[in-house]
Amino acid sequence: MLQKLSAFALNCSLKSATDKEHSSTEKMLTDLIAELAKLDVEGEIVRAVDEHIKPGVLSDMGEGDGWPRLRQKIVDADIFILGTPIWLGKPSSLAQRVMERLDAFLGETDDRGRMPATGKAALVAVVGNEDGAHHCHAECFQALNDVGFTVPANAGPYWVGEAMQAVDYKDLDEMPEKVRLSLRMAASNAVHLARLLKAENYPGGTD
Repeated sequence: MLQKLSAFALNCSLKSATDKEHSSTEKMLTDLIAELAKLDVEGEIVRAVDEHIKPGVLSDMGEGDGWPRLRQKIVDADIFILGTPIWLGKPSSLAQRVMERLDAFLGETDDRGRMPATGKAALVAVVGNEDGAHHCHAECFQALNDVGFTVPANAGPYWVGEAMQAVDYKDLDEMPEKVRLSLRMAASNAVHLARLLKAENYPGGTD
């Protein structure tokens, strides 16, 4: 019997959930969570902009910090998904803040040197109307790997529209087939990896 898995996604769009304009990042994360659901993975999406994530590199920056609750969701999930739009060719400032807060994992190792993210898979979903998706993936993948996550093959679904045009991912009448296939592959590979790691985690350092 296959183990039950869970996924947690952080939407690092600059748009609040209360904004009337929908988020393309939210749509892509919703599409990805739908693919994971087909593989019997329960998923949740939270918008980082609606949480009070204080600046810093600790897991708890004190009174009023919304990060500890989000950190717990990340630690509890088998698959972590970071969703970001492209701004000026880079991940959003919120995505950067999330990665800075995850830096705390470096100092939170167990007796075998394993960080809290050890044994967990990570995906990065990117949307934008300009070039830069691969650059965003490179920055995010490196940071997530540094703090203990394992990145599966084909872990970076994305959609990039024509530069300096007004059509966003959320405005498409139909999902492009290449995007559909990339979401399906990312979900499948992440679930496969997460199940392997859940059954047998990394041993960590030895004595």
